[in-house]
Amino acid sequence: MEIDKAIQESHDQSLKTKYNNAIYVIQRALALYPIEEVAFSFNGGKDSTVLLHLLRAGYYLHSVKCGQSNGDVSNHSSAFPIRTIYFESPSAFTEINSFTYETASNYGVQLDIIRQDFKSGLEALLKTKPTRAIFLGVRFGDPTAVGQEQFSPSSPGWPPFMRVNPILDWSYRDVWAFLLTCKVQYCSLYDQGYTSIGSVNDTTPNALLSDNNSTGENKKFKPAYMLTDGRLERAGRAKKSFHQHDVSNGLKSAESHRNRVLTASIVCVGDEFLSGSFNDKLGRSLCKKLRSIGWTVSNIAIVQRDVDSVADEVEKQKAINDMVFVYGGVGPLHSDVSTAGVAKALCVRLVPNEDFKERLLHLYGEKGSGDVIKMAQLPEGVTELIQHEKLHVPLIKCENVIILTATNVDELDQQWCSLKSSNLLELTESFVTKHITTSLSDVEVAQPLSKICSKFPDIYIGCYRQSRSGPLTITLEGKDDKMVEAAMEAVSRTLSSC
Repeated sequence: MEIDKAIQESHDQSLKTKYNNAIYVIQRALALYPIEEVAFSFNGGKDSTVLLHLLRAGYYLHSVKCGQSNGDVSNHSSAFPIRTIYFESPSAFTEINSFTYETASNYGVQLDIIRQDFKSGLEALLKTKPTRAIFLGVRFGDPTAVGQEQFSPSSPGWPPFMRVNPILDWSYRDVWAFLLTCKVQYCSLYDQGYTSIGSVNDTTPNALLSDNNSTGENKKFKPAYMLTDGRLERAGRAKKSFHQHDVSNGLKSAESHRNRVLTASIVCVGDEFLSGSFNDKLGRSLCKKLRSIGWTVSNIAIVQRDVDSVADEVEKQKAINDMVFVYGGVGPLHSDVSTAGVAKALCVRLVPNEDFKERLLHLYGEKGSGDVIKMAQLPEGVTELIQHEKLHVPLIKCENVIILTATNVDELDQQWCSLKSSNLLELTESFVTKHITTSLSDVEVAQPLSKICSKFPDIYIGCYRQSRSGPLTITLEGKDDKMVEAAMEAVSRTLSSC
């Protein structure tokens, strides 16, 4: 087998060790699961290209070990025996698609092509073709690697299968050492300065590989394998920009700045809240504080202490809100996964932050150094520490996500004062709120209030009862006090005529 021969003849002892460990994981998986119930997720990138050739070598060596082959390469089937999944995306580079199909043709790979999102496509595929294990080209530096081991069951809410990660402990340097040592073809984009490839919408050549002798449209880049610091392989991934925007939810922004409405989402992390064993007071307090500066809270979510649950919620909310606040699940415990979830949502990895580490060591002392090292792992390249004299440790800001370390209302008060003084939160005109009560039934006021809502689209009009037999309280809220007053008079006139 040419791959195994190239590695064994190499003088790179570190690469040999990584190769042998990966082959062991592959052979272990092939011994545990029938070949018909194993799949391989291939995306044309450098990591999955490495895994493709490791699987070719691993399957060959497994066959020899089991007596299914005598070791004669000439008699070994050229068809790749493991079912291969390819998620084809309209936003993929044409070079990636071309390389994928060319590679499949060269090595006899039968592709199951899926044109849906990963989760939906996987669910549909596994219904028709039962699969117990899937080989993935995940490495520790990847955002999706958080919490994974070489054999890791799929996350809650996903189809059940075993994730097999043979190159989980490989570095950027290991990947390129393998590709160059084995002299296998890889996607041409890597020779054009791309070091980590996503979609055409979020991927550019890595500026660290820029050729200083070229400029403008003729700008050239060195090959990806010339990047000396593998920690910067994702430097070519564009980050989502943070745009403040208006909303239309009954509190619509007017043209003037004073009527501007900014939205926030609150994500509470903790199984104790979901089980009902602990009362969440921080969420309520944070809502009041945000309302006091003219912000509206669009959503409060309580999620499990699970990296994927946190990441899914943060990714969804950060795209549609001006700011996302995350609390709970922050600390040194095994269940403290909030920071890792935020990193995954932002598609970055966790790396040590020396400034944060020093502050934590000053607070907890050397006895807690092991826990401090874990807590000091923060999202790479997107983290800003908010320092303040009232805080024992800085606040953590990652793009438009604020990670709060508060565990009680008093601590939240301190962190809120620090946030306000740091000018991170834009102060807008406060809401004007008025209330009116009536003994009329819900049925009697439903149609009249509906008409008033249509006449005052910029005013939020809501209703609630403290008890089933108590009076109905009608709340009117907006940023234009004259408009709120006019709506209030309209409601009063309407109710008096009912």
